[in-house]
Amino acid sequence: MKIAIHAFEGISMFHLAVPSTVFCEVGALGLAPGWRTTVWSTDPRVTTSEGLSLDGLAGPEALLDADLLVFPSWHPDLRPPGAELSSAVQDAVDRGARLVGLCLGAFPLAGSGLLDGRAVVTHWGAAQELATRYPAVEVNPDAIYVDHGDVLTSAGTASALDACLHVVRRELGSEAAATLARHLVVAPHRDGGQAQYIRRPLPEPDGVGQLGATIDWALAHLEEQVTVEAMAAHAGMSRRNFTRRFGEATGASPAQWLTSRRLDESRRLLERSTLPVGTIAARTGFGSAVTFRQRFADAYGTTPTSYRRRFAVDEGA
Repeated sequence: MKIAIHAFEGISMFHLAVPSTVFCEVGALGLAPGWRTTVWSTDPRVTTSEGLSLDGLAGPEALLDADLLVFPSWHPDLRPPGAELSSAVQDAVDRGARLVGLCLGAFPLAGSGLLDGRAVVTHWGAAQELATRYPAVEVNPDAIYVDHGDVLTSAGTASALDACLHVVRRELGSEAAATLARHLVVAPHRDGGQAQYIRRPLPEPDGVGQLGATIDWALAHLEEQVTVEAMAAHAGMSRRNFTRRFGEATGASPAQWLTSRRLDESRRLLERSTLPVGTIAARTGFGSAVTFRQRFADAYGTTPTSYRRRFAVDEGA
């Protein structure tokens, strides 16, 4: 299989290195000697974001016989792709080449109209921008990667490793992917989605006006069965008026906001304490460990125990 990886002025070495390393190692390990990886650009010379110059890159002619086109990232300003790039990619697709957009690499594919009507994913921080710029694209803000067979997109940064290993698994089988993963010292497959990596800061006090005191009160009583009625009473409003004002201030309903804050606190406790899951469920107001596990899995695509293994902080480190 012939793989063409796109480089551009200002690309980071990490984004470029991930697919290059994964796919080159396939050949180096003898998993598929016929795999050949080429880095190409519309520019004869590229300077990375770290200041390193890359010379000797192939040009768009690398796409003429490529089986897989990989876009590892994209420009920080998320500009539309130029006509030359879009045309070259479209020609490759017309003759049967498949596409991979890693992290922000979904943007040039979407800008070329190649993702219309497709479910795609990108870095969570750019998901809303992708949806706004390209409304014909169905953006999945949570998945690690989405594979349609002919088009694959992945979430941010390290998710490119997951996506590239998935390509190896798809093309060469699970045993080859597991061998490669062991060689690279990474997990052959990660559970869960992007949501577990997103930090959702609370609204600034100035942004919630007279609701600030009620929000502070609710945060201090998360372990209790705080209700919308109780929050409205604390704010001195009717439930209807409070719900409307709360939505205007926070962008969420009071019930949604409470659940999100409880989940945020549960993540903090999972990361920073050794408390049992049942105790954390009680302290964050979920009532039972079963309810807590269900809500946590729905929100983050993984279990509290798996999350703790991945993100627990060693205070002595």
